Amino acid sequence: MNMNSLGRAATSRMAILCLAASLFGGAAVAQTLSASQVKALTASAKTPAEHMKLAKHYEAVAARHEAEAKEHDALAAEYSKNPTGHEQKHPMSGQTAEHCKVYAEHCRKAAEAARQMAAAHTAMAKQDTK
Repeated sequence: MNMNSLGRAATSRMAILCLAASLFGGAAVAQTLSASQVKALTASAKTPAEHMKLAKHYEAVAARHEAEAKEHDALAAEYSKNPTGHEQKHPMSGQTAEHCKVYAEHCRKAAEAARQMAAAHTAMAKQDTK
């Protein structure tokens, strides 16, 4: 692979990252709470509104993880199309298709866990209205 094609591959990867960030990044940030807010609200949540606030936070976290999974799926595909010797010399480093595949799966599992937390808080909010 010559230097010109390496530059095109890097530019292509950056374009994918920028597109993913612009498509998915803003929606998740708007609904998320800080770690200290989550901790405090988890300890004190009693009303349906408080539980729904936590549910929305966890839905936003799940969306962020799904976006990261899609981003890394796209990167894995790109790295697979343009393999280099780096993959064989440094398996699982951040610049390999296999790393991106494993990280995408990790993100999908994290998204599922966040969705389960959102569902639990939604159920608690419904119980509190009865």
